[in-house]
Amino acid sequence: MVVTRFIERVHVMSKNAARTSKKATRTKGAAKPKAAATKASTPRAESKQAQLIGMLKKPDGATIAEIAKALDWQPHTVRGAIAGALKKKLGLDVQSDKANDRGRVYRLAE
Repeated sequence: MVVTRFIERVHVMSKNAARTSKKATRTKGAAKPKAAATKASTPRAESKQAQLIGMLKKPDGATIAEIAKALDWQPHTVRGAIAGALKKKLGLDVQSDKANDRGRVYRLAE
């Protein structure tokens, strides 16, 4: 009697193991394909990055403080966005000049 219970348990366990392994292979194969990047890396018109580029395109340029106030960012975030997103990722030529009355002014080179 003990032997038959043991055999029944092994049989039931092997069926469950087979079911779970089939489920695992099905879920792995049914992964959704990732969407391909169809657009080039250009910022949306209403994004803060686009607003930053717009401020830097002005002939007068913009200071870190002016950008931080307009975008509601911290100054280190503005510097990081200029160095990382604009210069490195988008490859824009951001120039800075020291103005006597405003401090350091950043603008995009034409």
